[in-house]
Amino acid sequence: MKQRIEELDLFRGIAVILMVMFHGVFDLSYYFGLDIDYSGGLWYYEGKLSALMFIWIAGISSYFSRNPRQRGIKLFLFGMAITAATYLLDSTNYIRFGILHFLGTSYLLSPCFKKIDSFALVLLALAVLAAGTYFDSLTTQNPYLFPLGITTPYFSSLDYYPLIPYFGVFLLGMAFGRGFYAKGYRIFGELRENFLSLLGRHSLIIYLIHQPVLLLFLFIARKSGIL
Repeated sequence: MKQRIEELDLFRGIAVILMVMFHGVFDLSYYFGLDIDYSGGLWYYEGKLSALMFIWIAGISSYFSRNPRQRGIKLFLFGMAITAATYLLDSTNYIRFGILHFLGTSYLLSPCFKKIDSFALVLLALAVLAAGTYFDSLTTQNPYLFPLGITTPYFSSLDYYPLIPYFGVFLLGMAFGRGFYAKGYRIFGELRENFLSLLGRHSLIIYLIHQPVLLLFLFIARKSGIL
């Protein structure tokens, strides 16, 4: 982008806080055995809101990006590094197509959609979202279709954001970026850098390091008798 859109960093910062909160709850339940339901109710929707915010903002940013494919490759490689790390921790349940894989693939695909008419782009996004409802009910014996949202009956992943339906949210972000931000509109007007926007500006590095930091903190708390 020629000029950074400060409020997008602010929205990313909010998403970062929601993400860290959700993963803290997840870690307490999954790794430390506390009776907290993260797969439904408030915490489930809180985590989904964070992810949807990241995806929508990425769609907006991709519209302005000068080299979205380079960014896509970078994000996808980070995703594969996380796949390798989680596989080493637990080869039976690791991250196979998490949000970084999804965002990387979406950035790689985004140049194919930039020149599509805005109305058609929204219709396509809605079609992808609707297809997700159908794909969610499908199962296959082919173990390689999971990036599209079609899985085997035994598929599992600690983090899973398939292209269908979530690419629909990404496309809506692209359409919003074109129809709103590209025309100079802003939701909050001009913003100065603040704590939230600072978090948002460094959201990728925070994403990469926050889980080891959380787990270390919680492990120390367990050893200290706090948990």
